[in-house]
Amino acid sequence: MGEFKEHRSGFVGVVGRTNVGKSTLINTFAHAKVAITSRKPQTTRNTIRCIITRPDVQIIFVDTPGFHKAHNVFGARLNRLVVGTLSEVDAVLFLVDATREDSLGDQYVAEHVKNAGTPAIVALNKIDKLTNREVAAREEEIKRLGEFAAIIPMSARTGRNVDILVTALVGLLPEGPLLYPQDMLTDQPERFIVAEFIREKILELTRKEVPHSVAVIIEEMSERAGKNIVDIEAAIFVERDSQKGIIIGKGGAMLKEVGTRARRDIEALLGTKVNLKLWVGVEKDWRKREAAITRLTEE
Repeated sequence: MGEFKEHRSGFVGVVGRTNVGKSTLINTFAHAKVAITSRKPQTTRNTIRCIITRPDVQIIFVDTPGFHKAHNVFGARLNRLVVGTLSEVDAVLFLVDATREDSLGDQYVAEHVKNAGTPAIVALNKIDKLTNREVAAREEEIKRLGEFAAIIPMSARTGRNVDILVTALVGLLPEGPLLYPQDMLTDQPERFIVAEFIREKILELTRKEVPHSVAVIIEEMSERAGKNIVDIEAAIFVERDSQKGIIIGKGGAMLKEVGTRARRDIEALLGTKVNLKLWVGVEKDWRKREAAITRLTEE
């Protein structure tokens, strides 16, 4: 990336349909886990920033929720969050799942990208699952969606062509100084990431309607005096009593497994032992009420 004479810096919005690999790509950029991943739709609920700092550039990647057909107030809010991001960043990274043949969802996202008027690059993700001929065919399909600065086949999972993608994005950024400290990886507070790790484990372990109904709030997070231990208390909220029973599980088995899995990631994040306590509460139909959405998802 040394071909750019002046230092560049700026924000890149990462957008696309649900489950195209946006959070996986963010983690690949960071070489660390800063965004949770899941095969379930609507995993990402907030714009999560990952910061890459190199001698000649600082790129702030803004992960966004996947565009989807909204079925409630919360879903509509997620879509508005994405649309707002498109007009606020310096460049857009439009991520497309190369293995999906149905392009209607991609057309929908492409229209929003076009309307924003922000320079955009298409990253054709998951090419590790396709033949070269299939990748070429998908590239031709993408060209029909609109005018883009570049279309780059790549794989977030294997890292193939990720460096090429980053270099292309740098070319769209303005000249400018560092916007964040050079050793900063994300601007998300630790409490937020801890809550997301807990929610991720619930996504992994539950099915059907339960994952979408879950919100996690960190009620207490403090280092124990004189010991290398962080005590964390977290509240898990769902919309119905039946969902509460599913998350707790028989004899508390499900909740215990959520805690065990989450603790591993949290300890890796904090670099210390963690004492994690979880409890489950019911906030009836919280995704249909603006006040409840704000309280439960915007710590």
